[in-house]
Amino acid sequence: ILAAMLLQRGIHTFEEAKEFFRPSLEQLHDPFAMKDMDVAVIRLITALENKERILIYGDYDVDGTTSVAMMISFLRQHHDQLEFYVPDRYNEGYGVSLEGIDWAADQEIDLIISLDCGIKAFAAIDRAVELGMDFIVCDHHTPANELPNATAVLDPKRKDCNYPFKELSGCGVGFKLLQALTDTMAWPDEPLWDLLDLVATSIAADIVPIVDENRVLAYYGMKKINADPRPGLLALIQVGALRQPLNITNVVFGIAPRINAAGRISHANGAIDLLISTDPGEAEHMAGLVNSNNQIRRDTDQGITSEALSMIESSEVLIKASTTVLFKADWHKGVIGIVASKCIEHFHRPTIILTESKGKATGSARSVIGYNVHDAIEACSELLEQFGGHKYAAGLTMPLENVDAFVEKFEEVVRGTITQEQLTPKINIDQIITLSEINYKFLNIINQMEPFGPGNMSPVFVAKGLTTLKPRLLKELHLKMTVTQDDNGLVFDAIGFNMSAYFEPIANNESFDMAFTIEENNFRGVKSIQLNIKDIKFAKIKNP
Repeated sequence: ILAAMLLQRGIHTFEEAKEFFRPSLEQLHDPFAMKDMDVAVIRLITALENKERILIYGDYDVDGTTSVAMMISFLRQHHDQLEFYVPDRYNEGYGVSLEGIDWAADQEIDLIISLDCGIKAFAAIDRAVELGMDFIVCDHHTPANELPNATAVLDPKRKDCNYPFKELSGCGVGFKLLQALTDTMAWPDEPLWDLLDLVATSIAADIVPIVDENRVLAYYGMKKINADPRPGLLALIQVGALRQPLNITNVVFGIAPRINAAGRISHANGAIDLLISTDPGEAEHMAGLVNSNNQIRRDTDQGITSEALSMIESSEVLIKASTTVLFKADWHKGVIGIVASKCIEHFHRPTIILTESKGKATGSARSVIGYNVHDAIEACSELLEQFGGHKYAAGLTMPLENVDAFVEKFEEVVRGTITQEQLTPKINIDQIITLSEINYKFLNIINQMEPFGPGNMSPVFVAKGLTTLKPRLLKELHLKMTVTQDDNGLVFDAIGFNMSAYFEPIANNESFDMAFTIEENNFRGVKSIQLNIKDIKFAKIKNP
């Protein structure tokens, strides 16, 4: 079973298995393999040696704020002429803004380093150059056919870049710049490795594949998060009552939303101040503020999600469509990406949620596995003022009068290019097993396959012909039961979150097949193996 699971992950040899189970920092790629890295490092060293004023410019999401915090935390050990700037989500929008460039000029900045943005900031970078500022772009988004007029453009997705790994986070690209700087200056590596808790947070939050270099960075970053996180992350762990050891899923759902909430509800500067803080007491106070913003964010996105789902369910056209595109002028711009993701959970198809901002329609797009929503949006570009992003997530802006035409064109493009398979939600099964094959030795080896995420998902198993004892509902929402197989006396606890619809069918069926992951449950100090239910299939009664 375990050998088959490794083969499914592209691991065929002993050496590949060793690298997978025992990631090493020596596996990191040479940063100078990235196009323009030599130019960027020379320009940064010149700025440090000449005590130039450096501005670190980042995006307002988790990838952007962790990038800025990482760069500031590292460079301030060698340089005191540092500023950072993050655009206001509502007044400036995504990316490098002209307002930000003008602010930099007022601060007499000599060098700007953008992180997680800048690859399409043609006008802003041109303005920076006109005003006498040099610019280094560190980005991981898909470039346009042309590149901005910057001193150096670091982006592994550049067509002329031969860097061996293309899926770094924005923070990961910034980390490679610092790695190249450290190598060139022959500085010790330890301050570099101290940044990996921030890099791992960015990898988790930005949903990049946790393979190759990202696996190494995430592996060591999670070790630091659990053993010695920086004060800001520790304060977030404590305010969120997160139980250590944390895994990637805990970061995605426990830490990342709180960091994100700063820029969604207030200003992302609050998140950066928290992440660069070296004072535990100060960090605890700031984490409380960020947590309050997160509660407001949660209430807001729940309300808008409910409204969006009602709009779909009340329209026969929308129910039958291959896409979901919804517009409402007063929806909160800070949560529309979250709402798009939640709509996909109910209606599995590419989704764009639009609201009004500064007299324009602006929105966030999310996609389903296997479908490139960025390409679909690009096919509608004549109706847009700007757009950018990834295969599975993008942002876009258009004149209000173009919304109806865009809805029609986007539906036409997607309907013509998406497959029925992509429109069907799937659970990828690793192996069919029997309950008798599940034990702590098996679980311990699975745990060594962490960190889990895109490209290396937590293994999902199927056991067939199960029967249940004592099924019950927790809080009227969650299915809790004990399962057994073949009357061999072996039983396991199983829990299905938000699976109350299965409660009655379970009681009316003699046996069923179940898809699940295997985990350890720690209840009041008592540890046991628990099966986390992903789906149930009945032989006699149609699935609810």
